[in-house]
Amino acid sequence: MNLRNTLSFLLYDWLHADRLASRERFSDHSRETFDAVFDTCERVARERFAPFNRLVDTEEPRFDGEKVILPRASHEAWNAYVGTGMLSAAQDYDIGGMQLPYAIEAPANAIFTIASASIAGGMLTTGNANLLMAHGTEAQKQVFALNEFSGRWSGTMALSEPQAGSSLSDVATRAVPDGSDFESDPLGARYRLKGNKMWISAAEHELTENIIHLALAKIPGPDGKLVPGTKGISLFIVPKKLVDAQGQLTGERNDVALAGLNHKLGWRGTTNTLLNFGEGKYPVRGQAGAIGYLVGKPGEGLRCMFHMMNEARIAIGMGATALGLAGYYASLEYAKQRPQGRPVGPEGKDPAQPQVRIIEHADVKRMLLTQKSYCEGALALMLFCARLIDEQHTGTPEAAEEARLLLEVLTPIAKSWPSENCLEANSLAIQVHGGYGYTRDFPVEQYWRDQRLNMIHEGTHGIQAADLLGRKVVMEGGKGLQLLAQRINATIERAMQRSDLAEFANALAKALQQVGAATKSAWATANPAEALANAVPYMQAFGHMVLAWTWLDVVLAIPDDAKDAAHTGRRAAAQYFFRYELPKLDAWLKVVATRDPTCAQVPEEAF
Repeated sequence: MNLRNTLSFLLYDWLHADRLASRERFSDHSRETFDAVFDTCERVARERFAPFNRLVDTEEPRFDGEKVILPRASHEAWNAYVGTGMLSAAQDYDIGGMQLPYAIEAPANAIFTIASASIAGGMLTTGNANLLMAHGTEAQKQVFALNEFSGRWSGTMALSEPQAGSSLSDVATRAVPDGSDFESDPLGARYRLKGNKMWISAAEHELTENIIHLALAKIPGPDGKLVPGTKGISLFIVPKKLVDAQGQLTGERNDVALAGLNHKLGWRGTTNTLLNFGEGKYPVRGQAGAIGYLVGKPGEGLRCMFHMMNEARIAIGMGATALGLAGYYASLEYAKQRPQGRPVGPEGKDPAQPQVRIIEHADVKRMLLTQKSYCEGALALMLFCARLIDEQHTGTPEAAEEARLLLEVLTPIAKSWPSENCLEANSLAIQVHGGYGYTRDFPVEQYWRDQRLNMIHEGTHGIQAADLLGRKVVMEGGKGLQLLAQRINATIERAMQRSDLAEFANALAKALQQVGAATKSAWATANPAEALANAVPYMQAFGHMVLAWTWLDVVLAIPDDAKDAAHTGRRAAAQYFFRYELPKLDAWLKVVATRDPTCAQVPEEAF
């Protein structure tokens, strides 16, 4: 079952994404235009990305003292990607967009990730530009966002610092007004930034004419001190090269210097950097300090940045899903071709009999079915979330509000569940290959290395778990969790009408009850330290419940009389998930419900 077959079923038979064309924003589209987008992306990915996935892994970015060198293939791939129009796919026609639904844009971009996660680098640029369209001034939209959507410039997200990591309240980069006329600059209030940013992806290269950093920094108070915590954080546009109000390069380099390249386990084709802002290596107008333009109001930087972060979290989940699928497809092909061993039973004891292909062994089928249930289940979840984004933007007010609430609860799952479980799928893909799996003769070891970064990207696993249990399921009086429970119960009621699905409906009902009870028990003492000590097991259980619901809803979309291989495979994957995976909730939720203190209370010296 290839990707397009799976996408077509999930998008059109399950989510009915083609019906979006009845809405004014998407009225020029149809299933045919959506499929044409997929055709184009598949062609470019096949020609410009997939053949060079190993090349960019082995020829890592290098700094020659003046600029970062990337393989020619990376330049050609970027130009080809820009040519597809995918950077601005969701934007209005009048700024060069296609007004595509996100439910189409997201899987179209996943096609490039399957081909080469290391080259596929449009996510940050699109996210950067989308943020500016939401929070920037008209001049900032015209000069920066539109040049990013066109691919002329690219963008980054510069949050982390060496001493702070994910703890953004400890950001120490300073931003001070640049002169007495700082508020009159046509590109926004102008500041000078000084500080360091760490782990910044795609922050130095020659792929584009300019690179636009969105950087978090703090504006000192009247006493010259930085405001502690996150309330003092502001957001700034910091271009690598300075530009005028018409978006033309002035010929002056901004004071942003590459301090070093990080050499990562995976995603080796994408630069990852330590940047120095305002150290004086490239003085601007005779003094040190990187020029930055304020986005939004002072002190509201995190609120603005979360627009990009939430978008990036869903994109990371889709990227993790894509890498899982890449490993699954590779191991499936290998298992169908590799002869080894003989059947269990009397006929298998005759060494004169020919070997069978390894896909005929039950344990190899188990590993393949695990991958299928994880990766195709994750794909369904990610498409559902993408469909919710479309609903939030183009649905009725009531539907948009429901979509917002569901996304609040589901975003931590959408980012974390594929990152963890599709990593396990990639591990199983290596296992299916046996000894060949951990050699560079086959692609699956690279998929695993590329995948391993996703549990850390855009908020670590622990951060997502704390967000889910500490905020999302209790916010607004628990409205988001209650709405999700209503949706799950609706699926259960439909499934109970079918004798072949009643077993799964009852299992999901039990899981929903367990998660609800564990949520209440975790917060029974109203002590965050006790409630959140086991936030990760809670998130693992919650995610498995959501995936079981997703699979059950997907199976309900299969025609009763369907007996083709694709639908047989979907039913088998759902059955596997319910019988092999969902029972794991008992162990995860036991420690949550009892607020088990084992991890929190073990003394440091005991390690």
